[in-house]
Amino acid sequence: MTSKAIIHRGITISTLAAGQKVETHCAPGHTAIREQPDGWWLYFVDEDGSVTGYDSPFASHKEALWAAKAAAEFSAE
Repeated sequence: MTSKAIIHRGITISTLAAGQKVETHCAPGHTAIREQPDGWWLYFVDEDGSVTGYDSPFASHKEALWAAKAAAEFSAE
């Protein structure tokens, strides 16, 4: 799987495969959704390049994407 990206409220949200590194595929200010064996994890790349994320996965890509869009809505305000 190659990474797929959408832009929501000016924030790039990329969907990554399990083996893809957030730091490699996302620039500062971007959000990443990555599939892992236990679910779909959401990560945020800070302006300094550091990566943070939620402490638990989502059950589906749809749920993770909804959360990523909600975070973009919040940060756009």
